[in-house]
Amino acid sequence: MKPLYVKHWMTPNPITISPKTTLPEALQIMLENHIRRLPVTWQGDLIGIVTFGDIREAKPSEASSLSVYELNFLLDQLTVKHIMTPDPICVSPHDSVRKAARIMLKKKVGGLPVVENDRLVGIITETDFCRLLSKVNPLARQPRMAAAVT
Repeated sequence: MKPLYVKHWMTPNPITISPKTTLPEALQIMLENHIRRLPVTWQGDLIGIVTFGDIREAKPSEASSLSVYELNFLLDQLTVKHIMTPDPICVSPHDSVRKAARIMLKKKVGGLPVVENDRLVGIITETDFCRLLSKVNPLARQPRMAAAVT
């Protein structure tokens, strides 16, 4: 089994977007790549993160007096800069997965960008933790008990 450090379980070189990416473009990238979060970078620096939920929540109120066409036009112009979480909580590739999991639980987030020397090198998500758990079977190390005969 791999050591329990972020660098061994993260997704390296994640797909990123610019703050100028529109919501429809970000959504299309997520759908095409089967991912739920995108780090937002500008000139190589991580400046935010946007999730599928952020995009879903960006829809306008049904109480709006604008027509469907006007609403769609406005949404098509909206960029992730306006809905992203700026300065996301990050971990290092050298942090333990336990530390990353504790941060995710405490902050109630589904993923963390992984940064080394001020550069984005990966992302660790709930999916990565599921992959890790599927490799770890603590019961496999214990001897099986014989069935009781009555």
